Amino acid sequence: MKIDIFTDKEEFSYDIYSLVKAFCPQGDLKVFVKDEEGRGAEECYSLFEEEGRLSFYKNKDLLFSEEVKPKSERAELKNTVKSVIYKGLSGLLGPLPWGDLTGIRPTKIARLLKEEDKSDEEVLGYMKDTYFVSDEKSELALSIAKRELDILKPLRKGLGYSLYIGIPFCPTTCLYCSFTSNSIALWKNRVSIYLDALKKEIAFVADALKDKVLDTVYIGGGTPTTLSPEELEDLLSYLESKLDLSGILEFTVEAGRADSITIEKLKVLKRHNVTRISVNPQTMNQETLDIIGRRHTVEDVVRAFNDARSLGFNNINMDIILGLPGEGEAEVRKTIDDIVSLNPDSLTVHSLAVKRGSRMHERILEKGYEPMVNTDGTMKIAGDGAKRLNMVPYYLYRQKNMAGNFENVGYAKEGCFGIYNILIMEDVEPIVALGPGSVSKVITKEGTLERSDNVKDVALYIDQIDEMIERKRQLFALWS
Repeated sequence: MKIDIFTDKEEFSYDIYSLVKAFCPQGDLKVFVKDEEGRGAEECYSLFEEEGRLSFYKNKDLLFSEEVKPKSERAELKNTVKSVIYKGLSGLLGPLPWGDLTGIRPTKIARLLKEEDKSDEEVLGYMKDTYFVSDEKSELALSIAKRELDILKPLRKGLGYSLYIGIPFCPTTCLYCSFTSNSIALWKNRVSIYLDALKKEIAFVADALKDKVLDTVYIGGGTPTTLSPEELEDLLSYLESKLDLSGILEFTVEAGRADSITIEKLKVLKRHNVTRISVNPQTMNQETLDIIGRRHTVEDVVRAFNDARSLGFNNINMDIILGLPGEGEAEVRKTIDDIVSLNPDSLTVHSLAVKRGSRMHERILEKGYEPMVNTDGTMKIAGDGAKRLNMVPYYLYRQKNMAGNFENVGYAKEGCFGIYNILIMEDVEPIVALGPGSVSKVITKEGTLERSDNVKDVALYIDQIDEMIERKRQLFALWS
């Protein structure tokens, strides 16, 4: 369905778009920053300030209107804009679980309020009154925020940082994926060239940050275990030779896809004191695995998990995605039952988000194919499965175009929380990110967050590694 939105609040056009999209996820939305007739869209909405009131219309019917306070601050005006749209559309289409929140970090609101010594009741009231968040989601955000504060206590604040190392290769590209990944088959003979560039970046960081303390290391991708055992050995040995890993709080390698995990590679990770790994099925239904291009079997997942356990890995995460094509409650229940039988130490539950850079988005545009929208029922099945495993929720984030307007939640057993997962969402510690498509973040002397990104293309990253290092040099100069 084509939907046109007209407004005189140009500075809030993105917020307007995001909120209407949350109510109309399958709609093709466009925002026009002027008042004019619709352009052939099936539905038209408009938001304009009229005689001191902000009014929201569907076609020409008034949905909701609210007074605008004279000389409102930008933040206050933004809240009014979102409030008017939310009240209008929720009255028409029903409420959203996260109210009018369109950002990806709802728990950050609760965490900052708790850091101001607000009571639980004050936090819950603020979430409900300011953003119209449901009681269930407000309580979830609060419980996670309180847990995060405890988990993050060991950080070396002011001195500590976390290191991300990206391995941008995969066996195949999954249908839903938009991350920086490249076919390992095409790059097999050039992986060493990539690792040489990565080592150059590692060496610079080791020298530039020799007076800082490394809190966590996270090797992600792509799929890090697309590297051969010898390549993994080479990378991890070099990392240990340049950086002091003796005091780190967590060392994660996202082993990921079962078709890339071997006992030899797991032995390398164990030998280098990796403390946390992921074995990610996404689903335990073979038909769905085939549809999304995972190119491995359910049995491969079980084999990879059991191999890791046999080597003594005692902090294994598993990822699943809800809202995959063709999957309803029966399929999700099978996935959860299979995972419960394996008994991992943490479980990350993703709601499918269709990204513009994914093949799934292309298929929707070209063939009209649509993934299933996630439901309360499937979310509950996953949450109940986590409870059966004695896990609690410890981090949460949201994405654009997320199925059912839900969230991604990380569950874990006590002592198995993924610290880096919290840090990447909450912006409480610098993240130094290496490899193509990665983004480094530091907190400046003024308390602001500054970023430096690496180019996404692997070949460009290799050719321009000196420029990537120079970007980091300039970023580190802003570090508090």
